[in-house]
Amino acid sequence: MSATGHCFDIGNTVRAALLRFSETNNPWAGSTAPDTAGNGSLMRLAPVALAYAGDPVRAVELAACSSRTTHGAQEAVDSCRYLAALIVGALAGATKEELLHPFFDPVGGLWAGRPLAAKVEAIAAGAYKQKQPPEIRGSGYVIHCLEAALWAFYNSNSFEDGACLAVNLGEDADTTGAVYGQLAGAYYGCAGIPQRWRKCLYEADLIEYYARELFGMV
Repeated sequence: MSATGHCFDIGNTVRAALLRFSETNNPWAGSTAPDTAGNGSLMRLAPVALAYAGDPVRAVELAACSSRTTHGAQEAVDSCRYLAALIVGALAGATKEELLHPFFDPVGGLWAGRPLAAKVEAIAAGAYKQKQPPEIRGSGYVIHCLEAALWAFYNSNSFEDGACLAVNLGEDADTTGAVYGQLAGAYYGCAGIPQRWRKCLYEADLIEYYARELFGMV
């Protein structure tokens, strides 16, 4: 499913998880070591939020499960939980002010019952709103990545402007853009993405088909 038809890159954490799965057949093959909290599970999260948009609690639970297949570190798991809550909220029509209010929760009680990891909690509290680069970084560390994506969303008023802010942070720019794009896409909608970008998208019809099939499954 890559744009070239074959795998041209893979992170070490994902590679290790795939090898572990091939040996154990345990789908939760992601390492739980704190130093493996990369952004690989966060960048692919949107299908879970789309499929379970009608059941926010389940969406957040399964976002955690999705992460554990390759990234079991708590910061990675909880970053996925929080982003899933934001995406579900955006799909339900929440305003940007509501989404970026401290500790946004689409149903209430999600974070009290199972608190977020400390650094994810700081992001949920809105710490990124008081920062600017180089404090904001687009690195491969999941905390940096989530913070950068939300910073770009907060500091922009269109999909395009936010995407440019996200990717121009450099470092792991494509993943920062992907994480930003999941939330911004849910918030602005397809029409909010510049047509000149959409017409260049590889397998655009297939992506739209899968998105429509996933959305509203529950």
